[in-house]
Amino acid sequence: MRVLVAEKCGFCHGVRNAISVAEKILAAEDEVYSLGPIIHNKDVVDRLAKSGLKTVGDVQDIPSGTVLIRSHGAAPAQIARLKEKGLNIVDATCVLVKSVQHIAAELENDGYKVVVIGEEDHPEIRAVVGCARDVVVIADESDLDKLPKNARLGVVCQTTQNPEFVGRMLGAIGRGSFSELKVINTLCKEAIKRQESAAQLCKEVEIMFVLGGLESANTRRLAELCRGVNSQTFHLQNWAELDESVLWGKKTAGVTAGASTPDWIIDEFVKNLEVYEQSGG
Repeated sequence: MRVLVAEKCGFCHGVRNAISVAEKILAAEDEVYSLGPIIHNKDVVDRLAKSGLKTVGDVQDIPSGTVLIRSHGAAPAQIARLKEKGLNIVDATCVLVKSVQHIAAELENDGYKVVVIGEEDHPEIRAVVGCARDVVVIADESDLDKLPKNARLGVVCQTTQNPEFVGRMLGAIGRGSFSELKVINTLCKEAIKRQESAAQLCKEVEIMFVLGGLESANTRRLAELCRGVNSQTFHLQNWAELDESVLWGKKTAGVTAGASTPDWIIDEFVKNLEVYEQSGG
């Protein structure tokens, strides 16, 4: 089987930095916690757990030691609670996510009603929401009735959202009632490059594989985008999840991966696809 890999895929700078920070801390300290999974990739989280990283869901679950703020960031109230407990805090928040947090706070200080286009339950969005007193999260058009009438709206978006989706939502917001609309583009350029690269590759292959955590928002978005171009698209966390029957009769396969998918997952998957051809697949 001929295997093509998307030009842009795998770890982004923010994720690579978070993993690097975690590895350095684990090498130097015995008691290290992560407030939520450091990234949305089970294989990486499991590997770091073997090195001693303890993942917890709440500040109250951290008795002492060092706490790592994951790439998705944390709300100011959580940071304050960590400081009150006297914990050593190491911030591995993605710089772009940190920027969105600052922008949300500034918009509110300037008198805007802060609006975030994104997934309300995603940790990045929860952290951004925590940076202002009253934020409206818009996941789709059904949420538009949450917006106040004739207000000054300041809009940002989840960094890994699809540009076309954000454009549609801005159009829908723009058709509503407001006195002023200020939009700050907080989309991640690296995520956009991955989306564009994946969409192009889908056109060149018979079957497409999107590798990454099932809870990874940017990976799910890649998979949705790819399915819109090539119906033979499969979102898998790793090679172990592949049902090889989907390969029958296929001669060309494309591979891309989310921003939280490590190189070794991608490399293993590609090599196994190539071996599959040699075994008569």
